[in-house]
Amino acid sequence: MRVAIVGATGMLGRHTLAAAAAAGHEVVAIARSDSSLSRLGSAAPESRLADLDDRESLRRALQDVDAVVNCAGYYPTVPRPWRAEVETATRQMENFYAACAERPLQKIVYLGGAIALRRHPAGEPGDETLDYPGEPPTTNPYVRVKCALDVQARAKAREGLPVVIGIPTMTFGEYDYGPTTGRLIVEIANRTLPGFVKGNRNVIYAGDAGRGLVRVCEQGRPGERYLLTGENISMSELVTKIAQISHAPVPRAIPVALARLASALQTARFRWLNGPVPRVDATAIAVMSAGQFLNGAKARSELGFSATETLEHAIGRALAWFRSNGNVKPNDVTSA
Repeated sequence: MRVAIVGATGMLGRHTLAAAAAAGHEVVAIARSDSSLSRLGSAAPESRLADLDDRESLRRALQDVDAVVNCAGYYPTVPRPWRAEVETATRQMENFYAACAERPLQKIVYLGGAIALRRHPAGEPGDETLDYPGEPPTTNPYVRVKCALDVQARAKAREGLPVVIGIPTMTFGEYDYGPTTGRLIVEIANRTLPGFVKGNRNVIYAGDAGRGLVRVCEQGRPGERYLLTGENISMSELVTKIAQISHAPVPRAIPVALARLASALQTARFRWLNGPVPRVDATAIAVMSAGQFLNGAKARSELGFSATETLEHAIGRALAWFRSNGNVKPNDVTSA
């Protein structure tokens, strides 16, 4: 197939691009700017420009491709009301789906979020069947955005678009320019993490996640979700492992109520006093506290997908990239 990767210069996009090429597909890299595309070098024989706010640019970029994997997920970066964040995110994706509808695509892969799945009522590892019975019981912008985009994607599939939802779990790896999920590694290595909130996570290497998204594109059934899982681990164990690998002290756990209070105070200072962007942000708290162990049996059964890299490998690869990219300070990487 000729597969377009939207958001090809980010962590998941770059690894999906490489995985698609390795699987024998022709790849087309799509990004917002030439400066972003320049990061790819020879990794993308063909590249195109498009922006999720520009429907016509998306329509042009998707010309003469058989499938598309959208790795350019919307991510709230500064405190705003959750309804405004949801409006922005769904409007951008509406542009994307409208452009897709004008092309004879075999498959459209939406990059979902595990946080859009409610917790398993019996405390077992969560799976793709776990829907909220109504609105999610939170006003956290990130959670509300991911839930709204999940609903939107499945609605588009019911309308006839070949939309499949691939859900990589918490992902560590190279090319995390934000950084996004890798911020946890950066802040622990730099000894700047204020603390962490206890919870449960599932973590996967970005290279494995990219392979999984290609499998979703090749074999996934429209309208279905597929969890792409790695290792189940508690936040306490995860931050300890990152600290050990980066030769940094282990951060302390902070009660979730205290973390939310700190986030609320910093958000108020940002909104009303022109203060800095909150260091303790609501998204990070939600990701740490609202997670759960996850079950990737469906992707193993239907797609033949299993992660192959260890969590230690994922952390080590990400840390090495952050060091080479200047995200981790040289004086903070020596043995403690």
